[in-house]
Amino acid sequence: TQNKILRVLTEQRFQRVGGKSDVTVDVRVMSATTKDIRHEISEGRFREDLFYRLSVVPLRVPSLAERRDDIGDLVTYFTNRIADSSGLTPRTFSAEAMAVLQSMDWPGNIRQLRNVVERILILSPSDSSRPVSVDELPRESSGIPGDVGKSGSAELVGLSLRDAREQFEREYLALQITRFNGNISRTAEFIGMERSALHRKLKALGVNSNLTRQDG
Repeated sequence: TQNKILRVLTEQRFQRVGGKSDVTVDVRVMSATTKDIRHEISEGRFREDLFYRLSVVPLRVPSLAERRDDIGDLVTYFTNRIADSSGLTPRTFSAEAMAVLQSMDWPGNIRQLRNVVERILILSPSDSSRPVSVDELPRESSGIPGDVGKSGSAELVGLSLRDAREQFEREYLALQITRFNGNISRTAEFIGMERSALHRKLKALGVNSNLTRQDG
């Protein structure tokens, strides 16, 4: 298949199935992929010459995890669209539920977010007017960290108060940093700490420095 596509792009002609003569074409091709094409080329699964023929004006679309600020608007968009097309009752999301969505990994990007919203609307009572809570977010294979919304008492019962507090702070700060894309200033503003104090707290708790990035 790749050979045929390359031929069409190179010679601008092709032969129909069962045909005997070439058909001349003058087309522009737009292509997209979710795979690492460089890796596919190195593994011999994608032709390098076809890649360079296609890659005239490459555009990289950031993953959902790189634009977490858009999640709120996307949730609203998907909620309204799904409700209109399926006749389901539209619902708003609580601030806590939205914070959890913004801290998820989203390996499935936009499609995964849409599926989460659709599942919540399908499982919602028809007369539900209250905002979606954290407990309503699907957890299996969803990327929601840990048992968000649950006490985790089984895990904490063996810890001292100090260790339990440190564990909570470590997980809480890691989630908030992820939510704000590693931006220390925005994280500090949201949780109500000075930026320098937050830096010290992160260092004391041993929060992974790879989560953070430099910001003004």
